[in-house]
Amino acid sequence: MPFQPPKCRRDSTKRRASVRATSPRRRASSRARGRIAKLRRYAPRRRFLDAGCNGGFMVEAARLAGFEAAGVEPDPASVAWAREHFPANRYFVATLEQFAERNSGETFDALYCSEVIEHAPDANRFAAALAAVLKPGGALYLTTPDIGHWRRPRELHRWDAYKPPEHCLYFTPASLALLLRRHGLTVVARAWAWKPGIKVIARRAS
Repeated sequence: MPFQPPKCRRDSTKRRASVRATSPRRRASSRARGRIAKLRRYAPRRRFLDAGCNGGFMVEAARLAGFEAAGVEPDPASVAWAREHFPANRYFVATLEQFAERNSGETFDALYCSEVIEHAPDANRFAAALAAVLKPGGALYLTTPDIGHWRRPRELHRWDAYKPPEHCLYFTPASLALLLRRHGLTVVARAWAWKPGIKVIARRAS
C-alpha cells in the first residue's frame, strides 16, 4: 500500500503560516500602522517623532505614511536594532527630556508617546518636554496605564501595570488631562480602552 502522509501535515502547515503571520514583529507593525492612521487625522504629514521608540516600528510606519520620521530611545541596544532594520529614519539615544534640551528649537507636527510617561521621575518636566518638541497646532498621541479604570484589579499589587520602581507615575484620564493642560496641551480625543489604559490625542495651542 503506498505511503500516505498524515492528515495533520496540511493543518500543521497552516498553523506554521499562522504563527508567522502573527509573529510579534508583524503584530507590532500592524498596530503601528493603525495608530499612525489615527494620528494622521489630527496632524499634517510632515515631521514625526516617537518618544520612546524602542525598535522603531512606529517610526517606520510613520515614514511609510509619508512623514519625515525620527525616534528617541534611551536604550542603545534598541536604537541599534532600529537602525539596522529601519535605516531610512533618524534615531537618537536619549530620554525625551534630554532630547528636548539638546535639540532646542527642533519641533515636530506629530508626536507619539506610548507607555513612556509612567516611567518618568518628574511628571512636569516630562510634560514640558512633550510640549517643547511639538509644533504649535501639532498633535500628540499618548498612552499610559489607567489607575482609575473599572477593570483594574481591586488589589493594586495584582495589576500587571503596577511595577514600582519601574513605573513612577500613575494617572486617571482627568489627572493626565490636567497635567497636559498645564503645559499647553489640550486633549481633543480619547479612545475607549477595554484594558486599564488611557489613549488620548492632545493638541498644542497654535
